[in-house]
Amino acid sequence: MEFIGVLLFIVFIITAAASISAVLRDGRGHLPPDRSEPWTSRDLPNNSCWTLRAF
Repeated sequence: MEFIGVLLFIVFIITAAASISAVLRDGRGHLPPDRSEPWTSRDLPNNSCWTLRAF
């Protein structure tokens, strides 16, 4: 039983270290390029996202 506990602890430490490393390496994520024109909604669909759908 102790072996499983130690193994889970090691996996937890490795997972935490990998997560922290990924966050520090990526920083704030991928930022879109700066555009001069303002944001518009011309690319959005016309229908509502809350419409009922038959599954």
